[in-house]
Amino acid sequence: MKNFLSLVKFSHTIFAMPFALVGFFVGSAVNGGSLSWQKLLLVVLCMVFARSAAMAFNRWLDRDIDAANPRTKVREIPSGLITARAALAFVVGNCLLFIASTWFINPLCFWLSPVALAVVLGYSYTKRFTWLCHVVLGLGLSLAPVGAYLAVTGQFAWIPILYGTAVLLWVAGFDVIYALQDEDFDRSQRLYSMPSFFGKRQALRISEWMHLGTAVLMILGARHLASAAPETGWLLWIGTGVFLILLLYQHLLVKPNDLSRVNMAFFTTNGIASLFFGTMVILDLLV
Repeated sequence: MKNFLSLVKFSHTIFAMPFALVGFFVGSAVNGGSLSWQKLLLVVLCMVFARSAAMAFNRWLDRDIDAANPRTKVREIPSGLITARAALAFVVGNCLLFIASTWFINPLCFWLSPVALAVVLGYSYTKRFTWLCHVVLGLGLSLAPVGAYLAVTGQFAWIPILYGTAVLLWVAGFDVIYALQDEDFDRSQRLYSMPSFFGKRQALRISEWMHLGTAVLMILGARHLASAAPETGWLLWIGTGVFLILLLYQHLLVKPNDLSRVNMAFFTTNGIASLFFGTMVILDLLV
């Protein structure tokens, strides 16, 4: 179990899970304030199963690439801790559990579940043909607030779409920063990423523009949420403000000629930003 949790980087669930919970609680607030704990559990399970399937599939598909990369050759499949067959079985099992979970939520989520899986699994192929792979990864995680909102209300709305698009640009931007570590390797293997295609300096500039878009969308999302749920107040804006400050901070940590703090920018800063924002918004809606 420890090896499988490491395989899917379970701790990285911290990025999208708070936004999924925000989507759920916003949906509950605009849907008359009713809160279904059973449905909340199903939403969390959907997040865990979909993300586990996506990460394990990525590790399975990239096992030969990971084995050739000095930075990733210690991962579970290349190092032999988990066999390729076991990893693929883990992917199939999580996909089936994800679809089964959506069945108990509502018909719309169930019928859209193959689309969600196509996006999150399809991302793994994109690095082989387009430097927009970071955007596709962001698209996969952007489904979290939208899907959770659909689970409660059964319909689309602007608030989860704004937050979902913010997540798309946020994740794409910090994934570009993370990919800086593999610029030379990706280029040598003819793999596509923004750093390998544009170079470190230009890739960082693109990441900055993506996060500027994130900031705009986060503010728009907060304004729409404040209008739709008048009970929200200063906690919403504190959460948004801290998220944006940490967004800026991660760009101060990483320079084209200094990648020593990439992991701090990638995991620590973004994890704290997401957790703090989600906690503030949910507290605002509940309290």
